[in-house]
Amino acid sequence: MGVFLCYQKCSTCMKAEKFLKSNNIKYVLRDIKSNNPNRDELDNFVKLSGKDINKFFNTSGLLYRFLGLKDKLGKMSYDEKLDVLASNGMIVKRPILVLNNKVLVGFNKQEWDNLIK
Repeated sequence: MGVFLCYQKCSTCMKAEKFLKSNNIKYVLRDIKSNNPNRDELDNFVKLSGKDINKFFNTSGLLYRFLGLKDKLGKMSYDEKLDVLASNGMIVKRPILVLNNKVLVGFNKQEWDNLIK
């Protein structure tokens, strides 16, 4: 069983959830806004995903822009980035799917298809 972290008002999250349901993938739904992943979870997600930590930032979000993170991320350490991500779920890119000891961030149908094969 997987864990699906999403913001239910997000259209991309809705598409991802539709994908999960249509492929009969069992998951636990976790609202990223009210139950943000903590620092340790995020560190684990980054490592399991094989992606750069910067891919975990919701760069199109209002909070990302408000905090001026575009100009700050390049100067921040990995640990500082984890702290920022853990501070508010709306900074974290979504959806996140944790399944079979792998983590996908964002919804890319081809990546998600490859994971379930």
